Amino acid sequence: MNALRQPNTSIDWLALRAEFPVLARQVHGKPLVYLDNANTGQKPRAVIEAMDAYYSRYTANVARAVHSLGEEATAAYEGARGKLAKFLNVRSDELVFTSGTTQAINLVAYSYLLPKLQAGDVILASRMEHHANLVPWQLIAERTGAKVLPVEILQNGELDLVDLEKKLDGRVKLLAVTHVSNVLGTVTPIREICAMARRLGVPVLVDGSQAVPHMAVDIAAIGCDFYVFTGHKMAGPTGTGALWAKREHLQAMPSFFGGGEMIRTVSFERTTFNEPPHKFEAGTPNISGFIGLGAAVDFLSGIGMPAIAEREQYLLGVATEALRAVPGLRIFGEAREKAAVISFLVEGAHAHDLATLLDLEGIAVRSGHHCAHPLMSFFGVPATLRASLAFFNTEAEIEALVRGIDKARRLLG
Repeated sequence: MNALRQPNTSIDWLALRAEFPVLARQVHGKPLVYLDNANTGQKPRAVIEAMDAYYSRYTANVARAVHSLGEEATAAYEGARGKLAKFLNVRSDELVFTSGTTQAINLVAYSYLLPKLQAGDVILASRMEHHANLVPWQLIAERTGAKVLPVEILQNGELDLVDLEKKLDGRVKLLAVTHVSNVLGTVTPIREICAMARRLGVPVLVDGSQAVPHMAVDIAAIGCDFYVFTGHKMAGPTGTGALWAKREHLQAMPSFFGGGEMIRTVSFERTTFNEPPHKFEAGTPNISGFIGLGAAVDFLSGIGMPAIAEREQYLLGVATEALRAVPGLRIFGEAREKAAVISFLVEGAHAHDLATLLDLEGIAVRSGHHCAHPLMSFFGVPATLRASLAFFNTEAEIEALVRGIDKARRLLG
């Protein structure tokens, strides 16, 4: 982690910050300091305007009309798929649009894995997975008599590769692992993990929800079987996300949701289905949302993901150094490779109380278990506070966070 190296000075980060309308508002009479980017990302003006343009100029359903509005809507909607594919270095016909990461994981669970699963089989998931990358596997395991077992982590928040190697065997039918922990910021050595699994023929699903918004992701180079992510964390609208899967998996997987554009022909005797990715996309899609996501990809690409990653690593270093100096503050997870996420507790202060007091200072941080109960159990705490940074955050906002914590500590005695 090259945390304190000054970021690219050719980019006007304050001008980019001004592209996010919500950041100009006040909360409780104080300037908003938004440090909850791991929960959801704020939206630049370009995304808002792209969605508004769809509703004000060419509202129509996609793929079902030859009139101009329908053709324009279809071009914009499918254009977003092409933009995402280029952004992630994959083929657009391997990218299934979903409502988010959770739906994408459930699609793999029920369409790909459930038909293969038998009693005694094992699904591996890391200790630091979001519940969305754990509960679906538990649900299908309960149906079949399979087991879901944890891959443990080290005290510094890194994945225990020795434990992974020990547990990877012929019983394992899938490994589910995060690319970046939503709680600790740990960046897993995902290529190495996939290579370990591939040697034993174990398919890998990677949750990229916290990676895609913050670093350059080349799915083709990772070597996984499935990669899932959500749009609302990467400056896009809520209700958007995608599943990338190897072509052979998409061809073999049966359709899961029925109706709408996923069909080719329908009769009472037999229904035939569309080709991937459309055979998995039933019903009227979130057209405006994906048009907005396409605009988000354009916005991020215009800055450059390497520059975003460099900027956020710098801010992470500044924030980590400042928080370490706070008396009684404990940081959870200090992996060698880490994204700009800091989970912490302050001695004598409950996470929710501290978050409430910070909100009164206009500072938005997340408090709770962060949809990661097994990880909280590992550290022996019920909850933490989490400050998660984005490229539009500033050194002044980090100083405001530290001042807010100091003020709250005094109030809580």
